[in-house]
Amino acid sequence: MILAAENISKAYTLKTLLNGATLYVEDGDKMGVIGVNGTGKSTLLKVLAGLEEPDAGSVSRGRNVRVGYLPQNPEFRPGATVLSAVFDGVSADVRELKDYEARTILTRLGIADHDAKVETLSGGQRKKVALAAALVRPCELLILDEPTNHLDNALVMVTHDRYFLERAVNKIVELDGGKLYTYPANYSKFLELKAEREDMALASERKRQAILKVELAWMRRGARARTTKAKGRIERFEQLSAVEAPKAQENVKIGSAASRLGRKTVEIDHVSKSYGGKVLIRDFSYIILRDDRVGIVGHNGCGKSTLLNMIAGRIQPDSGSITVGDTVKIGYFAQDNADMDGEKRAIDFIRDIALSVETDEGTLTATQMMERFLFNADLQYTQIKRLSGGEKRRLYLLSVLMGAPNILLLDEPTNDLDIQTLTILEDYLDHFPGAVVAASHDRYFLDRLMQRIFAYEGEGVIRQYPGGYSDYLDARPDPEAPVRAEKAVQAAAPARQKKVKFTFKEQREFETIDADVAAAEARIAELDAAIERSAADYVELQRLTAEKEAAEAELERLTERWVYLNDLYEQMKD
Repeated sequence: MILAAENISKAYTLKTLLNGATLYVEDGDKMGVIGVNGTGKSTLLKVLAGLEEPDAGSVSRGRNVRVGYLPQNPEFRPGATVLSAVFDGVSADVRELKDYEARTILTRLGIADHDAKVETLSGGQRKKVALAAALVRPCELLILDEPTNHLDNALVMVTHDRYFLERAVNKIVELDGGKLYTYPANYSKFLELKAEREDMALASERKRQAILKVELAWMRRGARARTTKAKGRIERFEQLSAVEAPKAQENVKIGSAASRLGRKTVEIDHVSKSYGGKVLIRDFSYIILRDDRVGIVGHNGCGKSTLLNMIAGRIQPDSGSITVGDTVKIGYFAQDNADMDGEKRAIDFIRDIALSVETDEGTLTATQMMERFLFNADLQYTQIKRLSGGEKRRLYLLSVLMGAPNILLLDEPTNDLDIQTLTILEDYLDHFPGAVVAASHDRYFLDRLMQRIFAYEGEGVIRQYPGGYSDYLDARPDPEAPVRAEKAVQAAAPARQKKVKFTFKEQREFETIDADVAAAEARIAELDAAIERSAADYVELQRLTAEKEAAEAELERLTERWVYLNDLYEQMKD
């Protein structure tokens, strides 16, 4: 047994988060913790990690068990570089021992510049640095609050990534009403087992109510007659009465609210954008359709948020234009929550946006909308600063929808939202009559909703793919090929106007160009295989990566020559 948490209770002010919760972690467990935002998942992890003490109960660890912990919102020392942030708080001896391993982990996580300042990184990149810091420290138990990926050893983590829960975990722990329910299953099996548990709980409750009805009648008859009552039967009645009935599953339910959208939507015409010499978007054009479902994918820092901000009018392109129709009403759900006054009550924050909203169910007040979004009466009148991170995120999402937009821009909408809210949000978007454009890393979300994918390929190049995320993966055997071909055509165009026959050198080159291209492609394939084999060898990985970049540059040059020579050959035949 690596860790045993028994009968844990924890409360803040009047809110009970954990109530007699028990959890055991064994060697080899890959455990995902789920539950509605605000139920205490992060608090549970802090108690398990020893960062907070429970009000009651105990947490014990096996002998020599070391615990690593990744918080949901990691903080870094101002001015820290990537590598120094990984080793903050670590002794010089450990740093020297683990330097090689840390660089390898960072490289595999996609962080190549280890001397970059952490504050210059995107939010996703900063989370990867924090993950590297957790992974590089020796431990037998990793406790991760909303991790990225690359996980080893026994671990307990909070995650709402349903694709990850389906593929990577062997246990799911649900926190509900202060209690923990453990399921030895992945996500799809968890749904089955949870439904069985709830059915059994409801059946038991029906039986309890039937017995109580009989016992209550007996108690009343006995009380009137002033006769001696059987002590055991009275105790049984009191025990049955004290049992708390299972609560019905709360549902996030919002009628679709949107303003009328005219024929003209948003037209993106040859826009480009760069920052600090880095091209994020290059000559991109698209007209958003009235019922579009567009997903934007790409690595952290590639420019996904920049594109959404330009569509929303928050920043201007360097060149090109974005024209917005007169009837367009944009709702923008950004990665970072809106500036919410922590002293304000949640209900007042929503009422400041709208007192009511027209939905396909009729007019709903702000209070009704909040109730359907899991904000009960107590939460509605709670100050925003007292809400959990997930509750604030849910409140911010509701505030966007209360504006009745007809085009929704969603920047990482699945971050910090619980699975129940995500499921209902997806249902809401299914019936949303306007357009949805979402930047996301959530493969489940993208497959579930999107009908078109914008993928960042190369420097600032955005390519369109029909279908969801899985369709995009199947359709991109060589994402760089269209970019290379386009560059080759552009490079060859001026020469075609002048040349009408091969020179001696071009003739010799034409005879071998097919074999040269094939050899270059084979070399890249060899390097890819070598990189996979050397994933744990940082020095070799760096060398192979550099060699692959050189090989790809050579292939690009050969491809351009191949296009030019074959085009010239066709002209010579005419």
